[in-house]
Amino acid sequence: MWLLYARAPTPDAPYWPGRRWLAAVDALAWPMLWVIVFSHAPKPVGLVGPFVAAVALLCALARFHRAVWANHRYRFTTWRWGRVAAALLLIGAVMKLMLPA
Repeated sequence: MWLLYARAPTPDAPYWPGRRWLAAVDALAWPMLWVIVFSHAPKPVGLVGPFVAAVALLCALARFHRAVWANHRYRFTTWRWGRVAAALLLIGAVMKLMLPA
């Protein structure tokens, strides 16, 4: 027997002036970051590099479309992963303070 649960759709993001273009920059920056990371790999990546670039381009186009034309549905990637990075940095700082030198 299968049990299916339907989640409620996420509410629309609040609009503020400049959100559309800041979202467009965010939408293009993250796929570009992945291409830069793979292009500066210390060892040859073979076919993985061009594949990552092609997938990143497709993702960038979809994200850009959502950021500019469906802005109420766009969620900022920098905000999401920035919170995770800040939490990890805070944990590291606390650990550094707690361990004797």
